[in-house]
Amino acid sequence: MNNTSHILSAFDRDLEAVQALVMRMGGLVETALLDAAEALETRDEDQAARVRTGDEAIDALEDRINAECARLIALRAPAATDLRTVLTVMKIAAALERAGDYAKNLAKRTVVLGQMHQIPGASGAVRRLAKVVVIMLNDALDAYIRRDVKLAEDVRQRDHEVDQMYNSIFREFLTHMMEDPRNIGPCMHLHFIAKNIERVGDHATSVAEQVIYLVTGSLPDDDRPKVDSTAASAAGI
Repeated sequence: MNNTSHILSAFDRDLEAVQALVMRMGGLVETALLDAAEALETRDEDQAARVRTGDEAIDALEDRINAECARLIALRAPAATDLRTVLTVMKIAAALERAGDYAKNLAKRTVVLGQMHQIPGASGAVRRLAKVVVIMLNDALDAYIRRDVKLAEDVRQRDHEVDQMYNSIFREFLTHMMEDPRNIGPCMHLHFIAKNIERVGDHATSVAEQVIYLVTGSLPDDDRPKVDSTAASAAGI
């Protein structure tokens, strides 16, 4: 084996190890989101506490991924496509870390909501939104591993569905608040939770766009579909 081949195979091995960390991080984020949504619906404060504590592992993985990517760049001096891959990994890790923060925030508000009266159907709606977003995130990561532009574009288009679900939930909260002022407190917390989950969908979409960039060399040149009518709805209260 000549020296160039040896360097290339060493780079590939290092990259595979980093990608394994990214997938582990993604798995932790997905679990955190689902567990936080379940804790909200069941009012399980112990589970919510585990989600908050678990965010430390997600943060630690991002730090490790960034350190490994920096070492890989310094040691292997990747060029062109290989460098683009390393930079994409770092951006995906950053998106996952932010998504993990949103899961932690959801868990924090779960404890507060546990002291308030329940809004009928609200927790179930939030949990359904979380499940849709987790599937998006899982598919975005799958698209990255497979370098599947078609799947990445599909994830990107699904952000529209998430926005519609979020808008529907927001309108329900407005209705509850107008019907009874006692609902304002819990509905405000639930709204922030739903908005955080919707933003995780945005991060899943960003991961998908990074996959498209990685494979094609350019980001999508059209604006991704966004449907957010909440500002207009709030103005009409």
